[in-house]
Amino acid sequence: MKAIIEGKRYNTETSQQIASDWNGLSRSDFNYMDETLYRTENGNWFLHGAGGANTKYSEAAGNMRSGGESIIPMDEDGAYSWLERTNNTKALEEYFPDRIEDA
Repeated sequence: MKAIIEGKRYNTETSQQIASDWNGLSRSDFNYMDETLYRTENGNWFLHGAGGANTKYSEAAGNMRSGGESIIPMDEDGAYSWLERTNNTKALEEYFPDRIEDA
């Protein structure tokens, strides 16, 4: 998927895939959701998400909702928070080692 948002081009085909989170549901399920965090060649972070009619990715279809997808630009804090929330420990350790300390 490609998008230009605030003058910046985001492209899932040319950006580095960092981590993914899928809720395990079928694409036909209204609650299906799949998100992937990317980083562009220029170091910009973004999330590509797809989901069913009951998710934040839903789109209007007449008087109903259907599944959809979108690109969401993120800053470093947003990328870090998403990785932490989805428990992507490997990516956190690789891309944000300075933010992690031993308990």
